[in-house]
Amino acid sequence: MAKYLIVNADDFGLCKSANEAVFDLFESGKLFSSTIMMPCPGAVDAVEFSKAHPEYAIGVHLTLTAEWKKYRWKPLTNSPSLIDEEGFMWHESDQVQLHAKAKELEKEVRAQIDYAHSLGMKPSHIDNHMGSLYGHQTGRLGLSKLTLKIMGDYGYAYRIYAKTAKEVCPHGVPYPIYAASAPLINRWAKKYNVTILDYLLFPDWHQLIEENGTPNKDGRKEVTYEQYRDAILKIWTNIPDGVTETFIHPSLETDEIKGITNVWYQRVYEYKLMKDDYTHEYLKNHGVKLISYRDLVEMKSK
Repeated sequence: MAKYLIVNADDFGLCKSANEAVFDLFESGKLFSSTIMMPCPGAVDAVEFSKAHPEYAIGVHLTLTAEWKKYRWKPLTNSPSLIDEEGFMWHESDQVQLHAKAKELEKEVRAQIDYAHSLGMKPSHIDNHMGSLYGHQTGRLGLSKLTLKIMGDYGYAYRIYAKTAKEVCPHGVPYPIYAASAPLINRWAKKYNVTILDYLLFPDWHQLIEENGTPNKDGRKEVTYEQYRDAILKIWTNIPDGVTETFIHPSLETDEIKGITNVWYQRVYEYKLMKDDYTHEYLKNHGVKLISYRDLVEMKSK
């Protein structure tokens, strides 16, 4: 079997800078899949783009966290267990997994999908912001079962893995624990008739910088765009046969994105990576074919 790679642009709808980057990548033929954060300020504009371009694979990015200090959002349902002491979504995925009540999580997940529907959007697939619904951090794997059940009700493909391999094991997660989750996920996906991936590759900027960066004048490691590109392409081509997904968070370089996150350059690099002709030639020359979620559903239905 060949190597297929889905590169999904997460955080579509986050803000104007993210939206314009995703618009450009789709329209220039460099991007094939993306997902929208429905609770965020740019969601409606992102949905309008998806409606104007039904040929693109654009889905819903289920969002249960609001991780930045000054740029945050609330759940659509305002469910108490999904909100921190400041009245916004929890900062981190493990906080969601520790505090969220299953019924309130389900209500919010359905509300975000239903909101997309109410705006006239027909999502191609569903995934999850920051992995809050996987349960990896706390061992609450029942969240994956709950989410797959909801996906079965709606009939959407979902970003989660059927198989594991050491090449795609998340950094810091013991491989035996990661590998043990796959049989459960497979069982639930089959039970609820949900299309899922073969493998999921979790990007890790911290590890990439540590392994490939060079110290600056303050002694902290940094990577140039070329160092980042070359490192990530080695990772993207060292994948098993089958369908693997990874994800990026592209943004234009603007004052807006710089005001949201102090590691804004990572998002700019990810935009440049997909815009770069070198990226697409490298993948092609190394036997990796870029596909969309629509392609995945078609392949899995055969």
